[in-house]
Amino acid sequence: MTPLPRLDDLDRDILNALMHDARIPYAEMAKRFNVSPATVHVRVEKMRAANIITGTEVIINPKLLGYDVCCFIGINLNAARDYHSALAKLNELDEVVEAYYTTGAYNIFVKLMCRSIEELQYVLIDKLQAIDEVQSTETLISLQNPINRNVKP
Repeated sequence: MTPLPRLDDLDRDILNALMHDARIPYAEMAKRFNVSPATVHVRVEKMRAANIITGTEVIINPKLLGYDVCCFIGINLNAARDYHSALAKLNELDEVVEAYYTTGAYNIFVKLMCRSIEELQYVLIDKLQAIDEVQSTETLISLQNPINRNVKP
């Protein structure tokens, strides 16, 4: 097992600043943390090399793009060996935005975003449940997302 990278307080401060605003200039962080911009740059590159920072992303508001329905679907497969082929087919569905291989009641748990309940019904019947490896599903519609955050570094 690979040992976990060691982070000090400066690393955590940099991570928190980047999580708050990924576009914050290194010079601004350096001033805030009383170090040089080169130190911030070296620390960020060290965390990239260690895969602590794996990229930056644009976070969009799905509702403003017309995606009004967020739901979670528990999927039971016909057999455990169906996981890889089912996952490949799920990955082809644009509506699937997250997928998890889980223990417990379901083999796979996915998050779907749809524009309407009618679209969700179409996706369930004509796309998801049409996957041969899928034995059954259970759908949970999200009413709101009151907590959405990263882990604390």
